[in-house]
Amino acid sequence: MIPKLPANLKELRVLVRQGEGRTVEFKRSTGELQEALQSVCAFLNGSGGMVLFGISPGGRLEGQQVSDRTLRDIAQAMEKFEPPVNAPPHRLPLDGGLEVLRLQVEETSDSVPFTYDGRPYGRIGSATRKMPQPRYEKLLLERGHAKRRWENLPVEELTLKDLDRKEILRTRELAIQQNRISADTSRDIGDILDRLGLRRNGVLTQAVQMLYGTRLLPDYPQCLLKMGRFRGMEITGEIVDNRQEFLHAFAMVREGLAFLERTMPLGARFPEGQIFREDRFPVPLNALREILLNAVMHRDYSSAGGHVAIVVFDDRVEVRSYGRLPPVVTLEQLSGPHLSELRNPLIAGAFHRTGAVECWGRGTNRVIAECERHGIASPVFEERQGFVIVTFRAPMVPAAKAETAQAIIPRTSEKTSEKILALMARHPEITIAELAEGIGVTTRSIERNLKNLHLQGRLKRVGPDKGGHWEVVK
Repeated sequence: MIPKLPANLKELRVLVRQGEGRTVEFKRSTGELQEALQSVCAFLNGSGGMVLFGISPGGRLEGQQVSDRTLRDIAQAMEKFEPPVNAPPHRLPLDGGLEVLRLQVEETSDSVPFTYDGRPYGRIGSATRKMPQPRYEKLLLERGHAKRRWENLPVEELTLKDLDRKEILRTRELAIQQNRISADTSRDIGDILDRLGLRRNGVLTQAVQMLYGTRLLPDYPQCLLKMGRFRGMEITGEIVDNRQEFLHAFAMVREGLAFLERTMPLGARFPEGQIFREDRFPVPLNALREILLNAVMHRDYSSAGGHVAIVVFDDRVEVRSYGRLPPVVTLEQLSGPHLSELRNPLIAGAFHRTGAVECWGRGTNRVIAECERHGIASPVFEERQGFVIVTFRAPMVPAAKAETAQAIIPRTSEKTSEKILALMARHPEITIAELAEGIGVTTRSIERNLKNLHLQGRLKRVGPDKGGHWEVVK
């Protein structure tokens, strides 16, 4: 049990005389901030507790100077907690301008386990120790099935009128097609949300707001998708395109993919032995779609400052998502077999019902396979400043003199007639319909160009009008 909070110097002396214990720890100064916050983490994973700065290990009130910088250092160090922790320091003045600082946290079983700087801690008597891995994994599993996660908290002021009705009905249709929801589910959006587990006892959850909300600001600034195209290879380069949209999760995936399709250069080639062209982006869209889905489903929505970002440079595409990986999943495991650890089971479940994803932890493996088939390097997974970042390395500017083993389709600025000649030289038996399909124009346009090329002496007809074929004059 946490001792009574000292309201004055007399009560503080009484508390200090009781000594350190399972819920109390002394630190001489904030010079021991790292160790102190490890103990705060242990208190969070237990029944709560407090750390007092300015107290010697023997229980002597020494105090310390507390400046604005001291408070900033504490606030910055507190950012290393996962999930986020709000525990502002309280100040108790002593004589001579010195103070005792108190950090206190209550028991928060719904968010356990907590980590500090990526590691979990527990309390054994008056000592703080790293939490054993089996214990940590057990607590993680319990939290994943907790009745009070951020995503399933009720939002009393949210109503059905604040939701994207069309998106909810689209989820219903896709889920029925995938046999992941009963075909007799009505078109009433309240009933659909009940079937998806997103409405509890008639009250809508945070997950509903993230998946289908249309009234996002000012209460949900974390529903932000940032999209940028920068010239060069650094974010300090020229801004070519810069967009910021506040969207629900399903719209975020669609808008992100649309931005990538608009932004990445579209090349094309004629695979060896084929007569139809193959349009190609530098990075396969299926791989980008999978990573964007993961970014939207598995991010930490509880932080108002979180967001998803898509950044395109001349040499790469980065997809950034706020929230660290679950501690039981490492960056190295993303490139190989690993179990699926869901941060937001309700949000991920809605996407799963539509057939957009499966839930076996194979998504990143499919992304790597897609990149290998496409002929580019596997993506790089990393964590930086609270974000998971996936980087695809590929040129995002057309190479004017690129030499490839396979024929590249002529530039779009080239005349249709030249494209016709190039295709017919490679495939003498190609038909008018196949020419139209390969170049992307109408059959009438092909016929008109064939007639002109014939008049110019660049094509000749071999055989009768019906049953014959055109041949390029060399």
